[in-house]
Amino acid sequence: MADNIIFVADSLDNAHRFQQVLSSMDVSVSAGSSLQLRKLLAQQPQCDLVIFEAGSNMEEMLQLLEGALAEDNAAALLLIVSDDKLEHLRLPVRVRCDFVVSGASAGECAARIRQLLHPGNESSARDFVTVDNMVINLATYQVTVGGQPLDFTYLEYALLAFLVTHPGRTYSRDALLRRVWGFDYYGGSRTVDVHVRRVRAKLGPELAQHLETVRSVGYLWNS
Repeated sequence: MADNIIFVADSLDNAHRFQQVLSSMDVSVSAGSSLQLRKLLAQQPQCDLVIFEAGSNMEEMLQLLEGALAEDNAAALLLIVSDDKLEHLRLPVRVRCDFVVSGASAGECAARIRQLLHPGNESSARDFVTVDNMVINLATYQVTVGGQPLDFTYLEYALLAFLVTHPGRTYSRDALLRRVWGFDYYGGSRTVDVHVRRVRAKLGPELAQHLETVRSVGYLWNS
């Protein structure tokens, strides 16, 4: 039986790219713009996957999607996110969710769709990093402490995951900007300090002790 997918995008580039990807799969697609999202959800209450292009009202629409899909307990969510929105991206924690950056290759988009539609056993032991009572799922970009999910933005998560997976090594602010933010980031290096403070606050005092400041150099994760 074909999987049912709701596809919502306002840009022609993403609409065209995903049309090519989905046409090669055994799926049934209901497509529309962001203005038609509520109508599409009402028409397809038993859909298997929602592919949604995040726009200017990303936070509001993600709350709507999480609430609607969490009630069903089956449908997954794939977000299409532009580079400039990664700073404020918070993946919903009550639904199975992943994201791709706008402009991602057709192969990557197809792989993430297959993973969400047919998860099977794609998460292996190496996808999980455990420190004390914290678990980082590298496959789903989620962090839990004591079994409770933490509300990280994508860049907060990316910073934490990078340091935790490279323990015992000190990274300067500029190095972290290159490795986490990417070469296209033009802001000041002090943004790293801001994100470190936010990560520490969300981790709590015990786990935050692992994220050490090396004076006049940068930061390291001491496992």
